[in-house]
Amino acid sequence: MDLLSDQNDGLMIAWRDYKENNPEAELPDFPLLKKKRKKLVEFVCYCLNPNHYHLVVKQLDERGIERFMHKLGTSHTNYFNTKNKRTGALFQGRFKAIRIKSNSKLLYLSAYVNMNHFIHGFRQKEWKYSSLLEYLGKRKSGLCNKKIIMGQFEDIADYKKFLDENAIYMKEKKEDEKYLLE
Repeated sequence: MDLLSDQNDGLMIAWRDYKENNPEAELPDFPLLKKKRKKLVEFVCYCLNPNHYHLVVKQLDERGIERFMHKLGTSHTNYFNTKNKRTGALFQGRFKAIRIKSNSKLLYLSAYVNMNHFIHGFRQKEWKYSSLLEYLGKRKSGLCNKKIIMGQFEDIADYKKFLDENAIYMKEKKEDEKYLLE
């Protein structure tokens, strides 16, 4: 957590809380806070649902995905527990990761992740908690490296057609799974 220290009374406050009450404030000259960290992963696409999330990431450093997921899980758990005055784990089990070995699988997974809200039946047409709006050119957050996927399509309309065709199939497949006995 980014902290400011008041030298007079030793009070520590979070930078984001200070900034909220002092919008014109500039980040103090704390070299550790301004230090650029080496990127561990690069986002290709993501979807955050109320009860689960999906990430497609490209590993940039050895064991980068493992280290990134550890940092993400730890920091989110600490934030959530502090905010809600609780303790303990938030996530059940370890994260699951698979290596994507083919380009066709990568394209299919990009459709699955970007349309995951639709596949799981969330009613919003454009789910703001996913990279879908970036891919459709409706949000410019720059979080994802879209070139990996979009470089394989003529334009946004071509990718949208691919999404629509595959999302219907994936939704039907997901609905059929409830009829399987194991």
